[in-house]
Amino acid sequence: MAAVLYAELSGALFGALAVAVRQALRSGADRDLGAVVVPGVALVVALLVSVPSLAHDTIRFADLWPFALAGVLAPGASQVLFIIAVRDAGPSRTSILIGTAPLMSVGIALALLNEPLRPLLLVGTALVVAGGVALARERSRPEHFRVLGVAFALACAALFAVRDNVVRWAARGAHPPPLVATDVSLAAATAFMLAYLLAFRRGGIRNGVRHSVLAFAPAGIALAVAYDCLLEAFDSGRVSIVAPLNATQSLWAVLFSSLLYGRQAELIGRRLVVAGALIVAGAAVIGAVR
Repeated sequence: MAAVLYAELSGALFGALAVAVRQALRSGADRDLGAVVVPGVALVVALLVSVPSLAHDTIRFADLWPFALAGVLAPGASQVLFIIAVRDAGPSRTSILIGTAPLMSVGIALALLNEPLRPLLLVGTALVVAGGVALARERSRPEHFRVLGVAFALACAALFAVRDNVVRWAARGAHPPPLVATDVSLAAATAFMLAYLLAFRRGGIRNGVRHSVLAFAPAGIALAVAYDCLLEAFDSGRVSIVAPLNATQSLWAVLFSSLLYGRQAELIGRRLVVAGALIVAGAAVIGAVR
């Protein structure tokens, strides 16, 4: 029962994350600073939540390095891509496209980790592809929509897929406390994005810091609680239960966008909902098989 609750919460919060990022961008907050603020705020929240685990659980640092590497990929490097995708494609379409990550993850695992090809994986793949086709054939899109956002969303999904396989390859048999693993991933993500910003941002990072922190803080909180819930769900429940519920984040993003901006502002029509449902179903099948 706990796994179901945590998985449902993670799906809803990941959906809320995309909408929170969109809201921050609409307020004029700095995109690059947001890529640091989101994992940074998430790290602070996650550390507070994990205090009991840090104090009482047995922690082997040798089990944690894969989560640091995974954090550099996502939500580290993926954060900039995610924010640009939300800006250009909108939260609903970005979340739906990121729902293709399980398909990419399976492809990488089949090619590099010699995982078996099972018939249901082909079913899940067909559903995801059908959802992608439905999304591509949309007749009307919002004014802010840019095709480049689709490319960034798919690139973000690819980083999630690589992240999943890095953890699977490097952490077989290792089971660190879920809350501590979240801390490590978010710390690595924050450090990576801060280093990136200091190295490549022209003119420094002082301007707009306060506004960006306030604007992107809700997204950071959503990210922290979503990750904690997801890892707790996988720690106490089967993949076949957790994956389908977490995959509903695409539909949650559509719902939250509709409630906050209205269906007309995001042009949320039947084809978009069908595309989201197909990709969620495909991701659920793939997650359950794995």
